[in-house]
Amino acid sequence: MSAPGPLRATLLDRLRREPFDLLVIGGGITGAGVARDAALRGLRVALVEQGDFASGTSSRSSRLVHGGVRYLEQGWFHLVFEASRERRTLLRIAPHLVRPLPFTWPVYRGDRVPRWKLRAGLTLYDLLALFRNVGRHRALDAAEVHAREECLRETALLGGAAYWDAATDDARLTLANALDAVAHGAAVLNHLAVRALTFDSATCTGAEVVDRAGGSAFPVQARVVVNATGPWTDVIRRQEDPDAPTALRGTKGVHVAVPRARLPIRGAVTLTAPQDGRVMFLLPAGALSIIGTTDTRSEAAPDQVRASEADVRYLLEAANAFVPTAALQRDDVVSAWAGLRPLVATSRERTPSSSSREHAITRGARGVITVTGGKLTTYRAMAAEVVDQVERALGVAHRPARTAELPLPGGAFDGIAASVLAARAACRDADIATRLVTAYGADWPSVWALAEADPSLAARLDPALPFIGAEVMHAVARELAVTLGDLLIRRVPVAFAARDHGAAIAARLAPTIGARLGWTDAGVQSALAAYAQECAAIFSIDP
Repeated sequence: MSAPGPLRATLLDRLRREPFDLLVIGGGITGAGVARDAALRGLRVALVEQGDFASGTSSRSSRLVHGGVRYLEQGWFHLVFEASRERRTLLRIAPHLVRPLPFTWPVYRGDRVPRWKLRAGLTLYDLLALFRNVGRHRALDAAEVHAREECLRETALLGGAAYWDAATDDARLTLANALDAVAHGAAVLNHLAVRALTFDSATCTGAEVVDRAGGSAFPVQARVVVNATGPWTDVIRRQEDPDAPTALRGTKGVHVAVPRARLPIRGAVTLTAPQDGRVMFLLPAGALSIIGTTDTRSEAAPDQVRASEADVRYLLEAANAFVPTAALQRDDVVSAWAGLRPLVATSRERTPSSSSREHAITRGARGVITVTGGKLTTYRAMAAEVVDQVERALGVAHRPARTAELPLPGGAFDGIAASVLAARAACRDADIATRLVTAYGADWPSVWALAEADPSLAARLDPALPFIGAEVMHAVARELAVTLGDLLIRRVPVAFAARDHGAAIAARLAPTIGARLGWTDAGVQSALAAYAQECAAIFSIDP
């Protein structure tokens, strides 16, 4: 059992004592976005998350905030328009967490998407973005494609196109929304599981929650409850109505990470998989390259979704088809992970890829507002619609959403380049400087100050990775991290980048972290066992 830190203790006390206008269940990107929006509108807001913020689908994405170029084939033009608008917004309010990323799309003889169709699609893509993409696309001949990405196969290469999208840190984007909600008065906590919804006659009045970190159970009272639990949506819906029909249809998206030296892409590459023609990506991620993603039906429980050997083989074969010199083998995989996309269940889709990425907002018979579907890129717009409905349910005057104007934490700064130069002058390490600025934005000096106060915290956690001890201590003190998984999977993501998924770092840090969080010697061993179990649940590859 852990002793809660000052911030967590304060928030726990508020959840026990205060009545709220709104209780949000779910701390993924949608729930965190709803909590931030509602708090900025002046509502009394609580949020509870059974695991950690972004511990489900929201930390297992392609790490893209994208305009949805691949949705054009499905005719989802309105979704492309919305996604392009939201990408512009996020580039503005969180320039450290959402950054422009150049893409190359090569076209080979016999490809499902020929050059003329690609050019027409990207012209429409720019048009739907009102010609306000990061940059307009341009057609490339074969020589230009090769000049941009020398590792790509030249045989049968006809040409292609260059266009822009944006990269993000999905877990930190979620965390930034949660912490900003706290900064504006919300009581937001992770590791609080809903045991049961509570009701007064015909109306939901909150939930009975269990503190998984501390062991206690207590009610949280609220006038309106929002179910934003992603893949767990139907579990909560059936607490309100045991006969509620299935609202979700899950599809599994798998990614694998390999060393960048083995797959030496310069920027991002869009491909059509040779096995089935599905659009997929090769994405740069520091010392790694990410290959993704699959899109297959899954009936697995949300916390049991993992990559399979067949998924890994599919992704490696696709990458090798376009970068044959890589000759990627199973042993090259540093990590593999899967997320369950919580798509709205309909009877219209023919394949997983044709399932709509739109969202739906409904209100149950006993008042619970449920949001399903959607995508990372459009979370802010989804959240604004949800809070509009919350206002109507509360009977309060409408206040416009402010989330498109106010920067997320760390987002109020002049630019990445100047900040990286300043951070490099302070820490004398270009990779660490880039990591500090792209993770914390304008707030990087507060993290580095911990290293200046204790020089041991300036050291890298792993010589090959740009993460330092000061980040871990910052996460414990200021980012509501209470488990080793919170720290090393989502706050400082060594688990995705290290072949042992951070096991050695966890063993080295656990006693120090335990001293900060009040763990006994037995508690340290329990925390290490829990970390190993969580890593196995995320990164194990099923036969």
